[in-house]
Amino acid sequence: PVRRRLLPALVVSALVLAPAARGDDWPQWRGANRDAKVTGFTAPKTWPKELTQKWKVTVGEGVATPALVGDKLFVFSRQDGKEVVRALNAADGKELWKDEYESGGATGPASGFSGPRASPTVAEGKVITFGVRGILNCYDAARGKRLWQKDDFKGTWPGFYVSSSPIVVDGLCIVQVGGGAKGGMAAYELATGNEKWKWLEGGPLYASPSLMTVDGTKVIVANTDSQIVGIGAADGKELFKTPYPPSAAKGGKGGKGGKGGMGMGYNASTPIIVGDTLIHAGMGRGTTAMKIEKSGGGLAVKEVWKNPDASVQFNTPVVKDDLIFGLTDRNNLFCISAKDGKTSWTAPVKGERGFGSVVDAGLVLLSLTPAAQLIVYEPSDKELKELASYKVADKATHAYPVVAGNRIFIKDQDSVTLWTIE
Repeated sequence: PVRRRLLPALVVSALVLAPAARGDDWPQWRGANRDAKVTGFTAPKTWPKELTQKWKVTVGEGVATPALVGDKLFVFSRQDGKEVVRALNAADGKELWKDEYESGGATGPASGFSGPRASPTVAEGKVITFGVRGILNCYDAARGKRLWQKDDFKGTWPGFYVSSSPIVVDGLCIVQVGGGAKGGMAAYELATGNEKWKWLEGGPLYASPSLMTVDGTKVIVANTDSQIVGIGAADGKELFKTPYPPSAAKGGKGGKGGKGGMGMGYNASTPIIVGDTLIHAGMGRGTTAMKIEKSGGGLAVKEVWKNPDASVQFNTPVVKDDLIFGLTDRNNLFCISAKDGKTSWTAPVKGERGFGSVVDAGLVLLSLTPAAQLIVYEPSDKELKELASYKVADKATHAYPVVAGNRIFIKDQDSVTLWTIE
């Protein structure tokens, strides 16, 4: 009888404390499905001359995109020699909880971006963060209690440090770990932190993994320092791999203190998944579409098309209505066909070359440049038709804009700002 009375109370308590999910959540890197698509956004008939600033909070340096779940914004940054994880009230920016721990930042050529690059992942009432030097933490999303921590690859990371955001699949937190010959992928039970499997056949560079389902099998698709691989999410079994070395340098060997992989070649673009098709882009490599098919006990890779001109560096294109929109390493916005890869149009933009983000917000696309310029344009294959452009920060912006309803959350060099469309 006592147990019967306690259980409903515990269930109610859990429901109250857990972040309330919404249809327009942005719970991880590139949104709910890692495809940079926003749901629940209604574009105004007439865009205002200016956006309305609701609040601004200094949180510390870092280029990690915040995660939005319900009424909480989870921010990962660096302050006073520590990596800091915060939950902010999305409505007013007030801090709800904070955890911090000692950690070295990025040094050497990477020191200009000393804070975290990997974005928080929120799943099953927990928040996962992956620090610059490979410290993996899991928190209770409601209270901020640290549940477990992993630092299994001490002193080993890519040349420009950890940039790959964790992904959660069926209760497993899967991360690209280490660097070079001492790197690969590991899966930890989200509930306990216990290691489930490990694959150590290719260290990461700077891209984050994606999830693909082929004939009922869930596959983690990831860029390593020399190839693109498909790993079984449940057991860590290698299902396919295809060569994909950085085009402009040998890089990616990993090492201590940020050494190794310091050339100008990068694998930094997240694999794009469209059904059974994998689309990937890279610096100097153009954009390529490949079909992934069952073959014996594994999977086979078949190239469908390639566009050698649509090369990207530190950003990932978005697919919308059989069109691919992105920003080249030469700072040109582009549109190419997802069916055959042919270029529809290109248009130059101002800002730091190679950086930027593109978000599919339904009737419009939103691109945020490092110069803090938010460009709103139509998803047309005819030309770049700009609808509005806004200055959204005084400092550089390398994170994605997080769009929900009429709200746009912007993480700049050291602050987070909420803008609204009114």
